[in-house]
Amino acid sequence: MTGLRELQRQRVHDAISTAAIALFLEHGFDEVPVTEIAAAAGVSKPTLFKYFPTKEDLALHRIADHRGESARVVRRRAEGEGAVQALRRHFLDGLARHDPVTGLNDDPEVVAYHRMVFFTPSLAARLLQHMALEERALAEALAETTDDLTAGLLAGQVLATQRVLARRTWEQLAGGRPLREVETEAVRAAGRAFSLLPAL
Repeated sequence: MTGLRELQRQRVHDAISTAAIALFLEHGFDEVPVTEIAAAAGVSKPTLFKYFPTKEDLALHRIADHRGESARVVRRRAEGEGAVQALRRHFLDGLARHDPVTGLNDDPEVVAYHRMVFFTPSLAARLLQHMALEERALAEALAETTDDLTAGLLAGQVLATQRVLARRTWEQLAGGRPLREVETEAVRAAGRAFSLLPAL
């Protein structure tokens, strides 16, 4: 029964998420009331808030799904592999998969989604909060093999590097440049950017 309940919860979660993103992209984040999302998903407003505590969570859960990812990469790296080397490899793997979090995805919905997040003030502010939590988690993982100051500084540098690379890549795609052309530059830029970080 537990498995069936979890499956049902996931279905409701996905239905709410799909309805919310579709409405946000069609009308704009600030223009869509939560009641309209609940109606489109076929749930009550209280049920919606059980799954997504705030309206911003409805928009940003796709990014929140990556919570703690950099810290996990560091902790799960192969023996003998440096932390920065592992993070570089992971980012390049994301580019190869066209993972939206790297900015390298030209699906119109993905491009529009990033535009919404970047240019909606409340979402941009929440994104900064998410980045702060990611930085803290990565610093804690790095501190397992170095001092706290070095770990904190490097965590900030790594996440800033990833953020700048992803935003730069998205801007090129949003400007109409072809994916393959942008991909070549994105891989080159990532290699250069990570080479500028101190080895650890």
